[in-house]
Amino acid sequence: MMLRFVILLLALVVLPAQAAPEIQHWETDNGLRVYFVPAPELDMVDIRLVFDAGSARDGEQPGIAQMTNALLDSGAGSWDADTIAERFESVGAQFGAGALRDMAWVSLRSLTDPEWFEPAFSTFIKVVEAPRFPARDFKRARKQAFVALRQQAQDPGEIASKAFYEALYGDHPYASPTIGTEESLKALQRDDLVAFHQRYYVARNGVLALVGNLDRLQAEALAERIAAGLPTGEAAPDLPPVPELTEGRTITIPFPSEQAHVFMGQPGMQRGDDDYFALYFGNHVLGGSGFTSRLMKEVRVKRGLSYSVYSYFLPMAENGPFLMGLQTRTDQAGEAVDVARETIAGFVAEGPTRDEYRASLANITGGFPLRVASNSDIVQYLSMIGFYGLPLDYLDRFNARVEAVSLEDIKDAFQRRVDTERMITVIVGGPEAG
Repeated sequence: MMLRFVILLLALVVLPAQAAPEIQHWETDNGLRVYFVPAPELDMVDIRLVFDAGSARDGEQPGIAQMTNALLDSGAGSWDADTIAERFESVGAQFGAGALRDMAWVSLRSLTDPEWFEPAFSTFIKVVEAPRFPARDFKRARKQAFVALRQQAQDPGEIASKAFYEALYGDHPYASPTIGTEESLKALQRDDLVAFHQRYYVARNGVLALVGNLDRLQAEALAERIAAGLPTGEAAPDLPPVPELTEGRTITIPFPSEQAHVFMGQPGMQRGDDDYFALYFGNHVLGGSGFTSRLMKEVRVKRGLSYSVYSYFLPMAENGPFLMGLQTRTDQAGEAVDVARETIAGFVAEGPTRDEYRASLANITGGFPLRVASNSDIVQYLSMIGFYGLPLDYLDRFNARVEAVSLEDIKDAFQRRVDTERMITVIVGGPEAG
């Protein structure tokens, strides 16, 4: 219990703000890309191993990426799930895993003292390189997925999100729900997970991020131990480009709820996009800054149409969505949508005011050091930089690149990239049309 308390206490420590952690980069002999930041302030190490193995790689088997990732620690080598959990727990280590549309990852946080680190690290390696996907656990996970699908079918927010992605992306891999469908899950077999793991959890398809109390030689040694357990394999092929929308559409889905869930948007931008900083900065003004955003002022503060309203760009390997979301009473959904559309259209036409620009600039640049203040923050940024091929000075130059964005840059980027006449609008809530 004392060890667990110490680990928790250390995890809550915020390191002194550092504007630009030095990023070191190399490749192992079998092609695993490694990104490393020394952090000697705490006797801990954070490891994040990322693969191009998200749901965009599901193909004809929606849900396979998420289930493969979720079952990695259900059994590995000679260990079952309980043994794996106990091996991490007994040394106070934290194991994590997850999958999104672009990527899947596994992570480890541990003390660096060899007495505690070695058992955790050897378990981590075994989980990544030799998962067994036990038949019993596979069947249990599939049943749980069916339950989750039924729950989502009763959640208007989930219904709206699925409908939005399907309408936005059509036949593109991003359209598929990460959890899968009832039909795809029924057809899925344990051997499919084994094959997916063998194809995508390989060195040339991966990125390793390391942050902690290590020197370069120690980091290289850890990277080689991880890489040694991975087949060389091949990188996943590039995803197809996201097609542009040809017209705007409004999709209304009846649902017996007092609140209507609204999603509105269109394909946005990629990671590393030339317009990233102008669009990011502009969206902070439009809908990304909470109560001070223009959408919040127009939709909630002035008219009381919604408790929460927001917008964001989600850059991905190909164009991720630009999305505006809100919840409102079903009887005022139409008015709320109209106000949101007018607000976005006005912003695209005019851009931010000088006061909005100054306030957002101060907020973004002032808050950025806190976003890279802990090891867990930095390791996630490292994995993103490596996965999307961003420059090594991305963190170092972040604030400078924000400061270089002018009012005209924001207006120009939004006018070129956001077409308010070609947006998907999904409204879930209210009775069937009579």
